[in-house]
Amino acid sequence: MILVTRLDGTEMVVNSDHILTVERTPDTMLTLTTGAHWLVKESVDEVVSRTVAFRRRVAVANPTLRVVAPPKQSDDMEA
Repeated sequence: MILVTRLDGTEMVVNSDHILTVERTPDTMLTLTTGAHWLVKESVDEVVSRTVAFRRRVAVANPTLRVVAPPKQSDDMEA
């Protein structure tokens, strides 16, 4: 969850797992997986930084969580 500020100055908390895209339009627009769109005061870089910081806090609090990379494709699998 990350804290962001709407253009009218009100704050809201967004579940960063539901952020699909973050765009400069020129305001920063969050598009959520639900289809909702929110314009926020924070820059794209700030939204990304807050999301990374949140995920780090979750990872530190849950050391048994593991990040699994997708399997590498072998040369045989290329078409």
